[in-house]
Amino acid sequence: MELSDDVLCLFSVEITQRDGSSVIEIPERELTHGALESGVPYRVAVISSSTDSTPNRDGDQSAQPDEANPPVEEGEHRTVDISDIGDQGDGIARVERGYIVIVPDTELNERVEIEITDVTQTVAFGEVIEREEYYQ
Repeated sequence: MELSDDVLCLFSVEITQRDGSSVIEIPERELTHGALESGVPYRVAVISSSTDSTPNRDGDQSAQPDEANPPVEEGEHRTVDISDIGDQGDGIARVERGYIVIVPDTELNERVEIEITDVTQTVAFGEVIEREEYYQ
C-alpha cells in the first residue's frame, strides 16, 4: 500500500461504540510527539486490518509490506523539510506515516539532504549532506 506524504501518523486501534456513536481513540503518543493537536479537525482513513496476500508480478502470493517497520533505512539519502525544533535544539522532520527523523545542526523551515545514520522503531537520526536554500 502506498501512503501519501500528507499522512501525519498511522496507528492501529479498535473502533468502539459509545452513546450511539463509533469512537476512534487517538493514542496519547501521537499528541505528545507533535504529529497531532487536540481540538484540530483531521481527516481519518480507515483501512481494513485483513492480512490478505496479493499476487506479485510473478503471480506468487506475498504478504503486504509491514506497516509497523520504519519507513527509512540506515544509509538512505533523503531530502527533508525541518518542520520543528526539538527541546535540545535539533531539527525534526516527518516522513511517511508521520515517522520522525531528528537532524542536528538544522533550523526551522530549512530543507536539507540527509543521510539516515541510525534507525529505531519510533525515530531515526540523520546527518546533513547538503543544505538547500530556505523557502517560504
